[in-house]
Amino acid sequence: MRQIVLDTETTGLEPEQGHRIVELACVEIQNRQVTKNHLHLYVNPDRDSDPEALRVHGLQTEFLAQHPRFPEIADQLADFVQGAEVIIHNASFDVKFLNAELVRAGKPKFETLCAKVTDSLMVAREMFPGKRNNLDALCERFGISNAHRTLHGALLDSELLGEVWLAMTRGQDSLLMDGEQDGATGVAGGAAPRFDASGLPVLPAGADALAAHEAYLDELDKAAGKPCVWRSLGAPDAAEGV
Repeated sequence: MRQIVLDTETTGLEPEQGHRIVELACVEIQNRQVTKNHLHLYVNPDRDSDPEALRVHGLQTEFLAQHPRFPEIADQLADFVQGAEVIIHNASFDVKFLNAELVRAGKPKFETLCAKVTDSLMVAREMFPGKRNNLDALCERFGISNAHRTLHGALLDSELLGEVWLAMTRGQDSLLMDGEQDGATGVAGGAAPRFDASGLPVLPAGADALAAHEAYLDELDKAAGKPCVWRSLGAPDAAEGV
């Protein structure tokens, strides 16, 4: 599925208090690669930003007044996220603003425009419980440089979150991404090496375990009214192992 990493900047914390979106960015991920296809828009909120929000994003009212209002860019957003999984850090915050703007523009709610919304903050909290999981902390944890992030910006934050997301969800792919490009090593393009189990230790069952096993088989015999399949097959050959 096509994935979109999305971030917004706003005039404040609560759309119910009249706060609006001032910047929106979407960065595309295809086949676990961040592409050059992105959507980046500044939005005229028709109001000033709260001082705390202005310190975060630095977008002045005079600058934003030169850009379109949200109803003018709503269709661009809908077209870009259509059919995609949208990844947002602290998704509840951004989605409540997106829904407030979309409803005001006479459009469907955001969740109906895309295939799925995934909260990367919730994923990070499951992976790293009890630790800081904001974007800066995750960049540091995964060795992603954010030295150029002096202010929050929707496009920059989306690009960083895209890198963080790929690192967080790398999983089994790391076997292919980190291996040597030699066919004998079993990485992409080569045959997988044969697994040699001869070095695995054999741990025979002790007396207590064997007694418990026999007791369990007795219960199976009693429940079935006849010897269980294990006993009807006979004990395994000791030479073959268990």
